[in-house]
Amino acid sequence: MHPQAPYFHAFNLFNERIGPARFKKIIDHFGSAEYAWKEGSASDFIESGLEEDLSREIVLKRSQMDLGLELKKLEKEDIKILTILDEEYPKLLKQIYSPPYILYIKGSFKPEDEFALAIVGTRRLSMYGKQAAIMIAREISQAGMTIVSGLAQGIDTLAHLAAVENKSRTIAVIGSGIDWQSVFPPGNKRLAQMIIQNGALISEYPPSAAALKHHFPARNRIVSGLALGTLVVEAPEKSGALLTARHALDQNREVFAIPGPIFSETSLGPNNLIKIGAKLVTQTADILDELNLRDLAQNITAKQILPDTKEEAAIIAILSQEPVTIDKIIQETKMDTALTTSTLVLMEMKGKVKNLGGMQYVLAR
Repeated sequence: MHPQAPYFHAFNLFNERIGPARFKKIIDHFGSAEYAWKEGSASDFIESGLEEDLSREIVLKRSQMDLGLELKKLEKEDIKILTILDEEYPKLLKQIYSPPYILYIKGSFKPEDEFALAIVGTRRLSMYGKQAAIMIAREISQAGMTIVSGLAQGIDTLAHLAAVENKSRTIAVIGSGIDWQSVFPPGNKRLAQMIIQNGALISEYPPSAAALKHHFPARNRIVSGLALGTLVVEAPEKSGALLTARHALDQNREVFAIPGPIFSETSLGPNNLIKIGAKLVTQTADILDELNLRDLAQNITAKQILPDTKEEAAIIAILSQEPVTIDKIIQETKMDTALTTSTLVLMEMKGKVKNLGGMQYVLAR
């Protein structure tokens, strides 16, 4: 657990009033969550940009809270905390607008989860939707991609089950606490237990948080944020699945859609997405080709390239499948320009990195 994690958790317990935006104000003002928690006065919190009533509430409830006891509650439920300061925090998720500053996890993230596809859709699926979801999810899972979804009944359930049955990675992002009392929907608690055996059950909401209606739109940004792309199987015109697709577009991620009959209400969503530029999917290869992941096994191997020097190790640590400029590499590694350039040239000759042009680099696939 990161040293700051207990204090991230403490602020996250304030009746959902301290979300990513307010928490950023706290960190920007105080420098650390620990210092803010231990030393901040009501006037300090007001000065940071928080509302007066919230500032006074923090100071009052802080004196009444036994933080050690709150942490023991997590331990009893086998819930881990992952903060945005942790190295294990998913790189793709960190790139989105307003990433969650804290995640509660049962199970674990793994490096291969960077190759993930979000699969979402309606709870009221047709037989056609069911067949399509099972086929695509099973084949995506067999190809080695991690499946991300929201544990809801319908398409989400089928997507998670495909990964579980294939003994592949899957991540469920839920809109409630992940303690067993709160897991929503309750009918999928057994599925949640299976998911954590080879994946993760996660939430930005603390234990005991109910599945409130407004949690789910916020949850959807995490579903899309964890993935390279989002596939919409079936969804009416106004649905959470389409909201997830819009988040994916805003996050500059790929959006895929399975076309459906023009007379079906649940085909309106994906059909309209295709009209505005989503990739039409009729087979799994359409997704893998668009993501340049047809041979995913080689991609995952590439992610585990071993460095030959400390300079290579520093560069590999910050590269992924998202392009990074040489200026950013120099800034992050704190290496001089000549050393960075020569190291990158050698790494490209060894097949470890790829120059996409314009001095933008990715890990070689």
